Amino acid sequence: MADVKSQPMEEKAPPTAEELNEQRQVRIDKLAKIGEKWVPFGHRFEWTHHVADIRKKFETTTAEEFEALAPEETMVVFAGRIMAKRGMGKTCFMDLQDRTGRIQSYVRKDVIGEEDYALVKMLDIGDIIGVTGHVFRTHMGELSIKADKLEILSKSLRPLPEKWHGLTDKETRYRQRYVDLIVNPEVKETFEKRSAIIRSVRSILDSHDFLEVETPMMNTIAGGAAARPFITYHNALDMQLYMRIAPELFLKRLIVGGMERVYELGRVFRNEGIDIKHNPEFTSVEIYQAYADYRDMMDLTEEIVSQTAQRGLGTMRSRYGGTDIDLAPAWPRLTMVDAVKQYAKVDFTGVTDVEQARVLAKSIDVEVEPAWGVGKILNACFEQYVEDKLIQPVFITGHPKEISPLAKSNPDNPEITDRFEGYIYAREICNGFTELNDPIDQRQRFEKQVEERVAGDEEANMMDEDFVRALEYGLPPTGGLGIGIDRLVMFLTNATSIRDVLCFPHMRHEN
Repeated sequence: MADVKSQPMEEKAPPTAEELNEQRQVRIDKLAKIGEKWVPFGHRFEWTHHVADIRKKFETTTAEEFEALAPEETMVVFAGRIMAKRGMGKTCFMDLQDRTGRIQSYVRKDVIGEEDYALVKMLDIGDIIGVTGHVFRTHMGELSIKADKLEILSKSLRPLPEKWHGLTDKETRYRQRYVDLIVNPEVKETFEKRSAIIRSVRSILDSHDFLEVETPMMNTIAGGAAARPFITYHNALDMQLYMRIAPELFLKRLIVGGMERVYELGRVFRNEGIDIKHNPEFTSVEIYQAYADYRDMMDLTEEIVSQTAQRGLGTMRSRYGGTDIDLAPAWPRLTMVDAVKQYAKVDFTGVTDVEQARVLAKSIDVEVEPAWGVGKILNACFEQYVEDKLIQPVFITGHPKEISPLAKSNPDNPEITDRFEGYIYAREICNGFTELNDPIDQRQRFEKQVEERVAGDEEANMMDEDFVRALEYGLPPTGGLGIGIDRLVMFLTNATSIRDVLCFPHMRHEN
């Protein structure tokens, strides 16, 4: 039997909107004809093999060995999407794709019958079909399925992108992820890796006896982080609610209740800008451990990131943005003051006077707000001069109390907190600290945040009376940690944009 070879297509411009509408109309006309004899949108289909199963089972079987096998040994029932179609006289070759790969199907008119072959002639690229047949190897050595029976399972009314142009426009790919997944198989691999990374994080935490819990996504108070919330309204309760910006305050309530080790992996929402590092809703894991502190949380971070890399990549060294990143413990630890001194060449050591801090900031052209204290000025210098230098994994510690309203003060210097942020390739990947468990101090910090909010800071925390009440019952010494799952996936899949690791990233209106 001779193989049908497809000829290279000439380069041509992508179809215009008018041409696409014409092609869609042609398919709608075919749908009507198919509906006269067949069911164009099928029901349940019992398949026996995926492409990967077929290839694994018969990868070494030669054409001669196939001829010696009994028919029942090579029989498969398979479902897939038509990705290419060649020949049409009395024989037809179709490349079919399922979630595990592609395989060729060989259809002959004299085998499936004249009536069903008429259906084959009306099939288009993009249609989903079921094939019952036998696996064989062509004269050219290609593993294929010789169809004995064929049925249509779903008629595609829109043409897939041109073979030679594909779906390359980023915005279209993000909007039409369903098409992106069909024509760009590597996209599916990214989401498979994302799933594996999430499983790894859960597995590590479960192995340390952490309990996964769920807390409310709609809150009466937007708390747990400094961010602008999304606001909604509950009609029955006649009250304004906020989509959660972090689950932190609820998780710490559970520690008060004696649960000791808890985590939540899920979505949080922040009404902020969109760029390659930010999406309004994103996935994080927040972890709280009683009788621990921020140093324990740094150790746990190193374990989660390095072990997840080892499981997913087979190594603790990854390559991101053309740079080799060494994720193996132990990561360096650098105070924010020392980092600013190293990269910005100004020294905030011992600075407590706000005017002195403003002078230091002005000397390196860092703009500051009139209401800022020393802590916020130091942080602004850090963001402008340091963040983009932190390529290899590093923990930044010693954050000012002014920007850490939920973290415990350092016993040797009450103006800084026992807090850390982990950076990789100039991006914050985690945030953790020894939790503030003094209810009197917590109330005072909330009151300070409320003042900043009244002064116009929409990201400042709100007063949470119930959380303070919970602390008054007694929160044991606790370490807390939050890791951005999307950014972790970006690093371990070498994705340049957060949109590449989200199935459906947020976009502006299409028009």
